[in-house]
Amino acid sequence: MKIKHLYSLAVWFFCFLFYPIAAQSPRPSEGQKYINTYKELAIREMKRSGIPASIIVGQGMIETHNGKSSLVSTANNHFGIKCHNWNGEKVYFDDDAKGECFRKYQDAEQSFADHSDFLMKTKRYSFLFKLDPSDYIGWAQGLKQAGYATDPLYSQHLIKVIEDNQLYLLDQEVLAQGNFKPAKKASSEFAENFVVGLSRQVLKNNQIEYVVAKKGDDLHKIADDMQMLDWELRRYNDLPKDTQIYEGQIIYIQPKRRKAEEGKDFYSVANGQTMHSISQMFGVKLRVLYRKNRMKPGSQPVVGQQIWLRTKKSK
Repeated sequence: MKIKHLYSLAVWFFCFLFYPIAAQSPRPSEGQKYINTYKELAIREMKRSGIPASIIVGQGMIETHNGKSSLVSTANNHFGIKCHNWNGEKVYFDDDAKGECFRKYQDAEQSFADHSDFLMKTKRYSFLFKLDPSDYIGWAQGLKQAGYATDPLYSQHLIKVIEDNQLYLLDQEVLAQGNFKPAKKASSEFAENFVVGLSRQVLKNNQIEYVVAKKGDDLHKIADDMQMLDWELRRYNDLPKDTQIYEGQIIYIQPKRRKAEEGKDFYSVANGQTMHSISQMFGVKLRVLYRKNRMKPGSQPVVGQQIWLRTKKSK
């Protein structure tokens, strides 16, 4: 009886000692803290712009490491937006290159609003606004396609963050309210800071948007006019850093494709043409064009050679 009493006392003491700890709610993760803090801003921006709230919060979580990045603490910049076409305050950090310029905001609300404005005003993102506002997968893939980030797995990371944290519920919350008609107007707060670039005619080849270089153009000028970054144009057009632009040159503002348009299966090389010029002519990635034709990268075709544009050359 005495042993039983001691056993009961021990059980009671154990429960008394650990109950307060066990009864406490688990602390929210850093990611959940970020969501709780900024979800209302994202919902507001979705209603104004049409950008899914899930995308806005998910991008913020990735870009800021759940609000812990130096760019947030020093500049309230939640989306890693750089200084191109920006007359506001600036800060400098090492990113893709050393000492890159980033936009600085007074608070998170300005950062979220400018993120929406940036996407709405930038031509290469315009196709995203034709997507269903609940299509966060399409938005994530489209952002990557348009060159929002250098990470080749950016869209996969963004989709995972959205799904792991059920951020799509924020989109559903907005859509469930009915009469969802985003204004799609840029915030007047930033009109004086956001400089619209020079107008250029945007054409299409192989369903890829491009512009034609003017006299006196260089890559940096075209990038500024199209509200893009120099490295994006170099990558989309398979160009080296020291490249010289000539008048009439095709400059793609979206990634080239892996094959030419239907019906353009082959091409016979003319005098003076290179694999790069053929790549630009048909809107096919240069490295893919080399693989399709079983050619060593850097080698050049001869006049009259048949270049395969849609399928791989048979052995």
